[in-house]
Amino acid sequence: MHILITGGAGFIGSHLVDLHLARGDQVHVVDDLSTGQRANVTPHLDHPRYRFDEADILTWDRLDRAVAWADRIYNLAAVVGVYRVLAEPTNVLAVNIAACERLLRAARDGGWKPQVVLASSSEVYGHNDEHVLHEDQDLVVSSRAGTRWGYSVSKIADEALGMSYAQRFGIPAVIARFFNTVGPRQVGRYGMVVPRLVGQAVRNEPITVFGGGTQSRSFCDVRDTVVALDQLATFSGNNTVVCNVGNDREISILALAELIIERSGSRSPILHQSLREAYGEDFEDIRRRRPNLSRLREMTGFQHQYSLERTIDDLIAIERARMQEEGDGHRTLVRNQSDRAA
Repeated sequence: MHILITGGAGFIGSHLVDLHLARGDQVHVVDDLSTGQRANVTPHLDHPRYRFDEADILTWDRLDRAVAWADRIYNLAAVVGVYRVLAEPTNVLAVNIAACERLLRAARDGGWKPQVVLASSSEVYGHNDEHVLHEDQDLVVSSRAGTRWGYSVSKIADEALGMSYAQRFGIPAVIARFFNTVGPRQVGRYGMVVPRLVGQAVRNEPITVFGGGTQSRSFCDVRDTVVALDQLATFSGNNTVVCNVGNDREISILALAELIIERSGSRSPILHQSLREAYGEDFEDIRRRRPNLSRLREMTGFQHQYSLERTIDDLIAIERARMQEEGDGHRTLVRNQSDRAA
């Protein structure tokens, strides 16, 4: 199978690369590396079934050819992360919507109709008051969310584009609403909570919990997410489907912080920080994010393999190894400087 992944140097995209190369597929990644990491690309550069282009799909002049080559396309190119969403509100709308539309237009004009998997988000549910969120519920956007609401709007627009191109031009569209994907290679600098808390705990730094910490989320390991995504696309075939992808175990952010402290044996105290202090503006945080996964399970029979505890343990080990490398590098630098001084 020919697999095209836009945003394939990113967190989820790079794990999709691993999955499909292991399956024997040919994989083509396009990423401008604005969020994606070059380190995620490097391990496969010499692989005979892997190709990487550093490019912006809004302007890339070879997009039509890449789309015509593909059997399945994963569109993960987007501006993501709370900090970037708040700092770049116009860019969120322009990039997330325009990139999706250009990709779908290329699929329409290429003759061959590849399956297009669109990365949506639980953010489309907005301020829905339901305790468990399922795909047939109304999508509620509130202006109380401040500039953050633009990300929700961009993903709703992407979903509408996917459904429209599927209905009008027969392009099979799989719309996956991700719920808080976590795991190896995720970075905390854009506001992702788990790597940020793990990094603070391993370093015995104060753990910052925004607001009261009673807000709850449902975290799914990326290694489960990509398997679910592939199964969803495979079982969907030529049909168009909207489906939640995540884990339905729910945990408060305060309980998450306490769990990370326990698993890491950290001495970190927990400090509460207001949303204004954290994000620089007032907005109403989403209280709950728990998916109903009935559709995913009924369609694919998917079962999770990674518990939250296992994911946290893996992230703690990775963070400790990173600290060891930093320490070794610092000691080598100091030794070299001492040798030169002597």
